[in-house]
Amino acid sequence: MNFEIFNLSISVWLLLFVAWGLPLTFYRSKFRKIVYQTNSWIINLKPVFTNELKGLFGNLYPDDIQYVKMRNFYRFYLFV
Repeated sequence: MNFEIFNLSISVWLLLFVAWGLPLTFYRSKFRKIVYQTNSWIINLKPVFTNELKGLFGNLYPDDIQYVKMRNFYRFYLFV
């Protein structure tokens, strides 16, 4: 009985993690494309984080409304 409950608990956590993680990849990709000002998908594979962190905690493009909205949404999503 305990093993079945434990197995169900692990399955639920795994499902929740995947459900939270899949949209995160999309939002991160969109945010990185705005920060690095590119439409190339290769930016998602590069291990470059300095501008991304500056863009997340700072304000790289204060006049770009799309950047500000995406940054604030991405901050909220990471906080949750």
